[in-house]
Amino acid sequence: MSRPQHPASDFLTELFRAPLDPGYAQAARRRALGAPPPTGWRRGVAQGTRVAALAVIGFLLAVSYQYAAASQPETSRARAGLVADVRARRQATDELQKHADKLREDVVRERDAALSGDGEAARLQILDAHTGLAKVRGDGVVVRLVDAPTPVDPVTGKRATTNPGRVLDRDLQDIANELWRLGAEAIAVNGERVTVSTAILDIGGSVLVNSAYLSPPYQISAIGPKDTYTRLSQAPAFVAFVRARGETFGVQISFAQPSDITIPAFAGSLNLRYGRPGSAPAPPSGAP
Repeated sequence: MSRPQHPASDFLTELFRAPLDPGYAQAARRRALGAPPPTGWRRGVAQGTRVAALAVIGFLLAVSYQYAAASQPETSRARAGLVADVRARRQATDELQKHADKLREDVVRERDAALSGDGEAARLQILDAHTGLAKVRGDGVVVRLVDAPTPVDPVTGKRATTNPGRVLDRDLQDIANELWRLGAEAIAVNGERVTVSTAILDIGGSVLVNSAYLSPPYQISAIGPKDTYTRLSQAPAFVAFVRARGETFGVQISFAQPSDITIPAFAGSLNLRYGRPGSAPAPPSGAP
């Protein structure tokens, strides 16, 4: 009985037996016989075809360059217009925010004057400080987070498209939660007061705090007990954070204890849905 034929075996045998296709084999035989390469009109047609192809490619490249050069000024003007518009709107927003802050201070001043001699004024001041609606000053700590340098490919020299050492929203959340746990009474991120309704979210390359888009470096200011700095430097969660994000991914982390910290009031409005009656909390140590 004959053994079955395996197509794979036959294919490999034929491949090793005749490794060159017929065209290559014919060219090799012609070179071996000393036959001259094709000449005459065929060679002229081939050269003409190559020249025509090169001419067409050169023409297309020239047209593309002219189109790109012509559209560049328009693109630059459009970009410059957008940048100017963004700056103007940002300046207008800052002016409106300053006006809103002044009106808020006027309202508080008129309210306190109307309630002078009554314990309600002091109670409202305490509640404003705790809810974030009043500016506070006092002792505390400031934590600064800066993105790590973008990695560079050692072979190509190009910067990577992603940076694992970029400061993320959860980094700010972890620091804020740790400061709350250590007894902080007021916290702000780049001047944005953190309240019970504040959300810290990563939006593209920036971090959204309240309604402000913040960019690095990030500075987290907290007012709390006098030993907040010492307690933070010894807190296991903060030490682990520094080791994980700083030493491993290169995030630049520093913290200090200024002699006086001012945390602004919350610029928005608190929309609380639920509440329960209770006694007024004790005033924070940094209340005005």
